[in-house]
Amino acid sequence: MADKIKFALALSLLAAGVVGFYLLAEQAMILRILAVLAGVAASVAVAWFTEPGQRFFTFAREAVGETKKVVWPTRKETVQTTAMVFVFVLVMSAFLWLTDKSLEWVFYDLILGWRK
Repeated sequence: MADKIKFALALSLLAAGVVGFYLLAEQAMILRILAVLAGVAASVAVAWFTEPGQRFFTFAREAVGETKKVVWPTRKETVQTTAMVFVFVLVMSAFLWLTDKSLEWVFYDLILGWRK
């Protein structure tokens, strides 16, 4: 029950930051943005102390760790893969165009005789 109250408080703080943005319409834009950022920061701080918040931050930390383990392709591999995809698209477009024109010729000229 305490987590639900904390989560509701976090959402209220987030909403307060957004409402503050609109209430400070006459102020400088930097103050309006700071109001939103303060609401977000307060909301995150309160959410941090909830059990779902702790699970989320643990998940985020593990996701960053997994991202660091990824072996990213080199520039050469990326260029080669892009070139293969481009050539494949060109070959498939030529094949589909030839298929379309062949079927058009078969149906309209041979079978239906509409182009005579």
